Amino acid sequence: MEGYLAQIMLFAGGFAPNGWAYCQGQTLKIISNSALFALVGTTYGGDGRNNFALPNFAGRTAVGTGAGAGLSQVSLGEKGGSDATTLTTSMMPAHTHTLNASANPGTAASIAGNVLANAGTDKVYLNAGSPVGMKNESIGVTGGNQPFDSRQPYLGINYVICLSGIYPSRPN
Repeated sequence: MEGYLAQIMLFAGGFAPNGWAYCQGQTLKIISNSALFALVGTTYGGDGRNNFALPNFAGRTAVGTGAGAGLSQVSLGEKGGSDATTLTTSMMPAHTHTLNASANPGTAASIAGNVLANAGTDKVYLNAGSPVGMKNESIGVTGGNQPFDSRQPYLGINYVICLSGIYPSRPN
């Protein structure tokens, strides 16, 4: 199966075809793969004197280079993203937790149809009054601080790269 040198394709087989290799970040010797090195250089790793690395798609998906409308710039060989994300307080949208409460003493023992009052008796609710905002200390911290999977639905398949094939010509 002949392809263009450095061409990457998806392959559903459980092996890399002859002349192709898995894209799993392995290091190759420049002296044995000079034409491929001329195309990919050290974009994906290696020292550039003795060796260079193939792209590593193990556990990753491909994304196009450049910047689409409203998207960040992505450069050739750039890695990004993560398996899991743990949200922090600074990542949440700004919001408030409002509790309608009264500055007046309570006049009712039931919550039904009433608001929380500025109690001091066994009657902690009030049917009317001037509501005030809830104090920050009224709400405790909650959550398990556990990361969640942030990957789109995926299917495992092999990325393979052409090691020996047609040297691609550059556009004029």
